[in-house]
Amino acid sequence: MTDSIHSRNTPAPTILLGVTGCIAAYKSCELIRAFQKRGFHVKVVMTEHATHFVSPLTFRSLTHDTVSYEMFDNPTDPIHHISLAQEADAFLIAPCTANVIAKIAHGIADDLLSTTALATTVPLVIAPAMNVHMFENHATQDNLQCLSRRGFRIISPDVGYLACGESGEVRLADLREIVESTLLASSAKQRAA
Repeated sequence: MTDSIHSRNTPAPTILLGVTGCIAAYKSCELIRAFQKRGFHVKVVMTEHATHFVSPLTFRSLTHDTVSYEMFDNPTDPIHHISLAQEADAFLIAPCTANVIAKIAHGIADDLLSTTALATTVPLVIAPAMNVHMFENHATQDNLQCLSRRGFRIISPDVGYLACGESGEVRLADLREIVESTLLASSAKQRAA
């Protein structure tokens, strides 16, 4: 039995899942299933680098929906980043690299994911994952503090062994924590509406 938050007469709320170029990108597949079990529709927007870790076809198979990763990949929707932003009830970026964190903090919109993030008016949740030295770098910490001050929900990474062979507090957070934080952000948006 599915723990659904919507009735058969109302459309499922939508989580826009941003996936960036990180080894932890494969965990986004598990996030999709977790949101679906809770009654959410999931749409995926990827960076081009993320497509080297998990193929768009994998996400399309899981979501039964189109997967976007290029600025102009939908010729029927000339303002794709706006329509993606408008249909979301919450926007989760998991895993989120230092590069994408920096782009969002500084308003750089040079690909579909960062442009959509800049256009969104729904709660934006960020789950960082990267090399420990990149995470501890003053620039990354400043960017995270900047986003936190602006009201973005930052999910602290877990401590663990990393693909690079090091360990530290930069492993993608526990998936249950990511799901619960995102659902909390989504329900706050629905209460405000």
